[in-house]
Amino acid sequence: MIDQGKGQKRQEVKMLNRKLLEITGVQNVESFDSEEFLLETDLGFLAIRGQNLHMKHLSLEQGLVAIEGLVHSLAYLDGSNAAKSSKGFFGKLFK
Repeated sequence: MIDQGKGQKRQEVKMLNRKLLEITGVQNVESFDSEEFLLETDLGFLAIRGQNLHMKHLSLEQGLVAIEGLVHSLAYLDGSNAAKSSKGFFGKLFK
């Protein structure tokens, strides 16, 4: 990874065969289910979509999350998309 100088946030995303995903720089897990995880990271909100997703490891003190399952996509969301996705989760929850 390229060194980005002092004060810059650093994040690593490592995926093995689309079945194991390890992410550093995670501040919070906003929502998750077997098809989607929404993580607040140092570099913005990150949406992970797939099938049979589950959390293998979580350490917010270290900023590390490991997710197992079949990963279809990873996408960083801007502010407006993050709010929509979060509302979508709560909309599903309180139907």
